[in-house]
Formats: sequence, C-alpha cells, structure tokens
Amino acid sequence: VQLVESGGGLVQAGGSLRLSCEVSGKIDTINVMAWFRQAPGKQRESVAVITSVGSTNYADSVKGRFTISRDNTKNTIYLQMNSLKPEDTAVYYCRYSDYETSWGQGTQVTVSS
Repeated sequence: VQLVESGGGLVQAGGSLRLSCEVSGKIDTINVMAWFRQAPGKQRESVAVITSVGSTNYADSVKGRFTISRDNTKNTIYLQMNSLKPEDTAVYYCRYSDYETSWGQGTQVTVSS
C-alpha cells in the first residue's frame, strides 16, 4: 500500500487548510486510516482517525476545529483544518492500517502567528 499526502503549506493563524491522502495498492475493505502529526522535538501524535465505515475519533486538541473524512470511491481521506493555531505547526502524516501499517511521506503545515 502506498500513501501520498498533499495540501500542506503556510497559513496565518485562524486560517484553514485541507490535507488529502490518496491510497493505492492492495486495499482491504476493512481498514482504519488516520492523520498523525509531528512537531519539531516532539513525538508523533494521533490527530484524527476514521474507520472504513466512517466512525471517527479526534485528539482533544483539535476537536471542533478539524474534520476527517474519506471518499472510498477515490481511496482518499481528507483532513479539513479550520481555526488553525501556531501550535498546529507540524509535519502531518497519513497512516493506513489493515493487517499491516503503511505511512505516507508527510506534508508540512506551518501556521504563523
């Protein structure tokens, strides 16, 4: 399974970005996909998770601001990020899991104050 993220960039505090992650390869119909992020000097942390049936879960720090969604016809998941804060600055990674786990290469999100 291969994952390619896109949509990162530089945005001012209060702004919005939408990240995309396209999955290709042998995709199981039962899977879990997620967005993680890693800020400089910090551990990678889970941001949002979505199952193949659409159940979602969010980190407390992004609840009410971020929305994860998926389009199974396009094998793509999205992360809509609103009301961005400087502390959201990080490299954002997409992760796919069925019996194995695969990661994307990451996309940089920088929020200026």
